[in-house]
Amino acid sequence: MKKVQFKIYLTSFLLGLGLVSCTDLEIEETDSFISEGFQGLENPASALEALYGDIRGQLADQANTYALNEVTTDAQIIPTRGADWGDNGRWRKLHQQEWGLEDSDVITPFEQWNKNQLSASQILDERSNSPEDVKLQARFLRAYAMWRILDLYGQIPFRDTSLPSTALPEVISGQAAVDFILADLDACISGLPALTGNSGDELKRPGKAAARFLKAKILLNKHIYINQLTGGGGSPDAGDMAEVISLVDAITADGYELDENYFEIFKASPDKETIWFTESNVQNVIYAPMHLNQYGLAGGGGWNGFSTLAEYYDLFEGDPESNRVETDLTPLDEQEIRRGGVPSEGLPFTGREFTEDVEGYEFGSNVGFGFLINQQYDLDGTKLQDRQGVDLAFTRDFVDGTGATNLINNSERTGIRIIKYNPRFGETRLHKVQFRYADAYLMKAEAMFRTGGDPTEMINTLRVLRDANPLGSVSESDILDERARELYTEGWRRNDLIRFGQYLRAWEFKNEAEIGNEKRLLFPIPLPQLLANPNLVQNPGYE
Repeated sequence: MKKVQFKIYLTSFLLGLGLVSCTDLEIEETDSFISEGFQGLENPASALEALYGDIRGQLADQANTYALNEVTTDAQIIPTRGADWGDNGRWRKLHQQEWGLEDSDVITPFEQWNKNQLSASQILDERSNSPEDVKLQARFLRAYAMWRILDLYGQIPFRDTSLPSTALPEVISGQAAVDFILADLDACISGLPALTGNSGDELKRPGKAAARFLKAKILLNKHIYINQLTGGGGSPDAGDMAEVISLVDAITADGYELDENYFEIFKASPDKETIWFTESNVQNVIYAPMHLNQYGLAGGGGWNGFSTLAEYYDLFEGDPESNRVETDLTPLDEQEIRRGGVPSEGLPFTGREFTEDVEGYEFGSNVGFGFLINQQYDLDGTKLQDRQGVDLAFTRDFVDGTGATNLINNSERTGIRIIKYNPRFGETRLHKVQFRYADAYLMKAEAMFRTGGDPTEMINTLRVLRDANPLGSVSESDILDERARELYTEGWRRNDLIRFGQYLRAWEFKNEAEIGNEKRLLFPIPLPQLLANPNLVQNPGYE
């Protein structure tokens, strides 16, 4: 059946190209293919800025890379509400783990990150005569792009820019891919500047700490990466875990530390935690979960799409049925800080940094932080309503018009919403955090645990800082849950679930037939790339 399915895709692809049996197959050259013989770049600094621009845009998107890492998990879900967010089942297929070779969210990231790593290699080519600082940044971005491909697809088609354009890209995977990426990162650790915590705008470019962070992330997952095409298995290497601890200690020594002001981290101002951010527009991550009427007096609103499961919300301390805060964000339902809450009105406008005036109120200050559940309010305290005039109260459950549990025919009010980048600090600000210290801190705790150490004190230091109760001891599942609470919607959930062996488990709305299906640990190689490069082999289970 799998071979038949592949033949159907192949036939459809060839017909779409208008090919007949006597016609040579000509594939448009994209990704890691070079259209002409490469002779070097005339302006490598401009090429680097263009590469940053591509990556900024890709990391601003709520689809594609973000969707693969969050919507395919228990953390994010997008029901169809009336005619909204149907998209031919695109979002449901991801959450239910039913994606296939033809899905755009699978195809596009493969093309994007391969294009990025090729662009970086061209900057690094000696014929481009790139300045050393440009080369170091390109080396980091190449490592980052190649890691993305390895993590999502397991195979990296890598082109040596010194070879003729007719040469097919070599495919590297497993240990070879890890070694290549780590070599780039070691060069970055040696050569990039030592940017410290609270460095503000400088952190839009990677420093030593960013390279150390990515190296630690790869070492933490190394046993997954080197076995993912050969049946899985493997366990963390003690030497790798010791290096993770050492790398995080070096990040700490550069002045990064846990920030007690959790939601302040996601503003555009300096903070203690941000290691690397991109100048990505945060509008998508603000609008995707918000209801269309949620700005109230300010006019306009969101897209009423992205939600989370009640089981994810229940990982946090606090009243499971209510999540309210005072206007100064003081919790009212015994919840920990990270769960945030919903205020009953907005704040008076005082002119503080990043804010705007709306009829005497601070724009967006009626929109809560964190997890939004139950009644939502306007700036003046009036209850907001949906488009049908029903009170806008977000529910824990996803049900259709008959009251049955369903992902289609939902009302506009189903699903708990998540807001980490609050619109009051600029709904189009160009500041999206990619690496931050709390993640590195938790990586160190995990590495300690995996080598027989006891990270309970470390975990409790973080929990107490977030107004959560300390734990008596820490298990593997406790570490995974702490990462879920600290890092929600930051793009790490799939990676974490795979590493902890939980990605194939059941969660609400996952297709029962896909529970335990190991092929879902990787995404398929897009068919056009398989046809263009015979060095690529389809990932297990998608043949």
